[in-house]
Amino acid sequence: MSADQPLVLGLETSCDETGVGIVRGETLLVDAIASSVDEHARFGGVVPEVASRAHLEAMVPTIERATREAGVKLSDLDAIAVTSGPGLAGALMVGVAAAKSLAVALGKPLYGVNHLASHVAVDIVEHGPLPEPTLAMLVSGGHSSLLLVPDVTHDIQSLGSTIDDAAGEAFDKVARVLGLPFPGGPHIDRMAREGDRVAIDFPRGLTTGRDMERHRFDFSFSGLKTAVARWVQAREASGEPVPVADVAASFQEAVTDVLTRKAILACKEHGVSNLQIGGGVAANSRLRAMAQERCDDAGITLRVPRPGLCTDNGAMVASLGAQMVLKGRTPSELGLPADSSMPVTLVQA
Repeated sequence: MSADQPLVLGLETSCDETGVGIVRGETLLVDAIASSVDEHARFGGVVPEVASRAHLEAMVPTIERATREAGVKLSDLDAIAVTSGPGLAGALMVGVAAAKSLAVALGKPLYGVNHLASHVAVDIVEHGPLPEPTLAMLVSGGHSSLLLVPDVTHDIQSLGSTIDDAAGEAFDKVARVLGLPFPGGPHIDRMAREGDRVAIDFPRGLTTGRDMERHRFDFSFSGLKTAVARWVQAREASGEPVPVADVAASFQEAVTDVLTRKAILACKEHGVSNLQIGGGVAANSRLRAMAQERCDDAGITLRVPRPGLCTDNGAMVASLGAQMVLKGRTPSELGLPADSSMPVTLVQA
């Protein structure tokens, strides 16, 4: 093994993306993805059993494609990394079983890592080493979290998280109300560009009064989702057309306002001058723009991976695995579990 440039393969199967990434040190060689999102679209959301079967079918071909595109052999690898949790139990089991098989067959160390920590670590292959500490905001279909990250390989502290609907989940549900396809995030983002983001004053959950005292860095988007649904229903009941672009833009503005406001506040109160945003919702154009504006005003350095690395992928798992090797972390046991409720403070299984 090259001590300074370990070659690591990462497997990600926490939801509906079969991701295989290969990283050499801090350099991304390949990020191969097989998505089953089209199979879930007709159900309006991810079906766990469908996702698990899709992972089974896609795993070997995606690994073969990744190694071929990277120009490496499996025997060249220094380590295997896999998402151990959190995520859909059945989907996680597919990835963990595949990783264990590779580790045993190749005689390579295995690292079972946290999905959320991986979203933080992927920025290393995009923008170089993470400043320590970094404040990370992860926003996806299942998670909206603010994390203090002194060291991504073993020390992550949760400052706050969603208490009901995560941001990405709210995007999907509002898209359904507006008659937009699944997944909702990209469609709302596109539609919002044609709308007026101050047309409708939708609520900003947990941002005032006693809510801020009890849930300073927590998020709640359930009330916002309901407010949008009721506004649309009232409009339809009156016989008036629903201004889809304005609703999308106003909803998106409410979400991004809350996310960025709390992220900047967390940076200031914890004395951190670096903010990193990850997760699928980090691909949202308005979130990226507002975060940049507010970070510039506050003197905070913003890091956001390119959109393709914000959604679930194998590169993020390989990146965290490479950091584990570089920092001399002990490999996981072969009996490591697929833990659907793995806490973010547990970086490695």
